[in-house]
Amino acid sequence: MTYRNLISPTSSSTAAFPPHDAALSNGTAPTSNPASHSPPPLKKVLTKGSGINRHLQHMEYAVRGELVLRAEELAKKLKLAQQPAAALPFDHVTYCNIGNPQSVGQPPITFVRQALAAAVCPSLIGAGPPEQSASKGMFPPDVEERVKQVLEASHGVGAYSDSRGLEVVRARVADAIRERDGGIACDPEHVFLTNGASDAVKTMLGLIVRGTGDGVMIPIPQYPLYSASMTSMRGVQVGYYLDEDKGWSLSMAELQERLEEARGQGVDVRAIVIINPGNPTGQVLTRQNMEGVIRFCEREGLVILADEVYQQNVYVTDKPFISFKKVVTEMHSKVELASFHSVSKGVMGECGLRGGYMEVVNMHQDVIELIYKVLSVSLCSNVIGQLAVDLMMTPPKPGEPSYELYNAEVTAIFESLRRKALALSEGLNSFEGVSCNPSEGAMYLFPRITIPEAAKVAASERGMASPDVLYCVELLEQTGICVVPGSGFGQKEGTYHFRTTFLPPEDQISDVIEKMRTFHSNFMKKYSANSQS
Repeated sequence: MTYRNLISPTSSSTAAFPPHDAALSNGTAPTSNPASHSPPPLKKVLTKGSGINRHLQHMEYAVRGELVLRAEELAKKLKLAQQPAAALPFDHVTYCNIGNPQSVGQPPITFVRQALAAAVCPSLIGAGPPEQSASKGMFPPDVEERVKQVLEASHGVGAYSDSRGLEVVRARVADAIRERDGGIACDPEHVFLTNGASDAVKTMLGLIVRGTGDGVMIPIPQYPLYSASMTSMRGVQVGYYLDEDKGWSLSMAELQERLEEARGQGVDVRAIVIINPGNPTGQVLTRQNMEGVIRFCEREGLVILADEVYQQNVYVTDKPFISFKKVVTEMHSKVELASFHSVSKGVMGECGLRGGYMEVVNMHQDVIELIYKVLSVSLCSNVIGQLAVDLMMTPPKPGEPSYELYNAEVTAIFESLRRKALALSEGLNSFEGVSCNPSEGAMYLFPRITIPEAAKVAASERGMASPDVLYCVELLEQTGICVVPGSGFGQKEGTYHFRTTFLPPEDQISDVIEKMRTFHSNFMKKYSANSQS
């Protein structure tokens, strides 16, 4: 087959590809009218509206939405102003909109950065070419040994890896999963290293959603990755509400009702997303709750997508993190499961490295091979992120040279997060008309706020999708604190929320609370007064 036939069904080559110079083909002189050769005005192919994929246009991602763009504008204005205090009623922007710990001051862990530095520049540990090698002893011996193990089993960070990730790292991650789950086996061939957990989630959703009639159950409130991905894939988001009045608990009756409702509307519901610990709600599931979900999925034929990226961020002692892999295995369940983890969260907070993994359980070998093929399209995830996953899952052990410093740094970060979570939730609960469940895990609080009727009218007049958008916009413009409206995550009709992280440095949390308190009081007075006039 020729390329011409691929392009055009016309059998004649002259019909498919007319000569550029008519004089050469028919012996006649070309026309002397230059206007006849003027090209038509060039029109843009990609235009807003029908010119680009409408499903992508409708996709929304609240944590990086318009409010954040406004925050960045204000930050630039402050940077350019000679007298920042005179330009705006605050002197800096506090980003509480996204779980990005190092962007707001959380320090990187020394062991992690030493190992990554040595992997990127092996000469620092005498592992590079002789003419480039530095003197040994720059890093602790266990760091050097760790990096050499990876370098000897790979082509280094500058080369592609297997599409599933480096074999040596997958084997170490599998060992760590087995240790985490009390000895339950983990097959390295069922572990895939990805660019953060997000790529793994989108890969699985892409396998599950076959067309416009397929649905996935997603918690409300939810992390917008799921709703955005479902919109782009033309699937159906089947929301199930978490119970705010019971600490954002998950009700089996609610799951059943939403499933039957969706199926009654012709939706083929194929999977359920569970975020544990919760985002944006911060709850931690009990084992009893997890067993209920697994039995529900067995009965209804659903795949479980377990978003477990906050498994190291659990601040309560009575509800320790338990993986879905552990519970599924101990129940001898055959339910299909994909679980996700990431270096962006936990105590590492290495969001920019884009490292994560997915483990699949009880899936057909054909599906595992298809996952491999899908990931192969991108060749592999970034290798530095893969190494970060290894460092997260297999940290220094007691007795090793790096352990003492590593343990001190990790403990300090974790305990600070625990204290900040408590301080901010207690502060928010002291505001008039605000109620906030404490964070049992993760990095967020999702307080419910009272919105006066006049504020609802003002938001509507300004074309805002929800009154909580007005609240968050005015909070930003008056205090410099950037949070995300609850409507960006989903919420029960008639309720209003915002999501905030508790990631700013500990010595700034009390200032954040007081700024929020003053703003909230003024907001309530402003719009209550308007409603009475």
